[in-house]
Amino acid sequence: MQELLNLFNLENTAAIMTSRIEVVQGDITKIKADAIVNAANSALLGGGGVDGAIHSAGGKIILEECMAYVSANGRLPVGKAMITSGGMLPAKYVIHTVGPIWNGGKNNEDELLKSAYLGSLQLGVANNIRSIAFPNISTGIYHFPKEKAVAIAVDTVKLFLKNDLSIEKLLFVCFDDDNYELYQSKLRT
Repeated sequence: MQELLNLFNLENTAAIMTSRIEVVQGDITKIKADAIVNAANSALLGGGGVDGAIHSAGGKIILEECMAYVSANGRLPVGKAMITSGGMLPAKYVIHTVGPIWNGGKNNEDELLKSAYLGSLQLGVANNIRSIAFPNISTGIYHFPKEKAVAIAVDTVKLFLKNDLSIEKLLFVCFDDDNYELYQSKLRT
């Protein structure tokens, strides 16, 4: 287990392993993986939470690549994903995905969140990514209920990995205790 923690550049972080899926508590900007996923906004300009942290730690090259994408394609729709380099991050790539804002479940939020995870995974496979780290998409300022978001994330990822063997390691990186406990519990079932 310590070798895995060292591989992903995590110190003193508890981890639970479920085949190729692991949950850790820490800072996603310090994860050494082929790709980390950014819970981005549609404008791809950085913002608060994990989005702001990734843009800050990764440097201006990530912002420049995001701006070029928006200039060529327009804003990134909710549930979709795009990829940039990792800039100054330990990860080689950043997969930017836009999760839904919670509106009481009235605007197809569950399917849009599932789509954000699936799109990120598909983009990872298309770019030969073997290790990928996800934050807790939409559970911060977008107010998606954490327990519901965890269930969607874990179920979506497990089904995808069951049918695709190219991603060798998938991390759920939790910044807060609540999400960490929820992921631990869900992965045990």
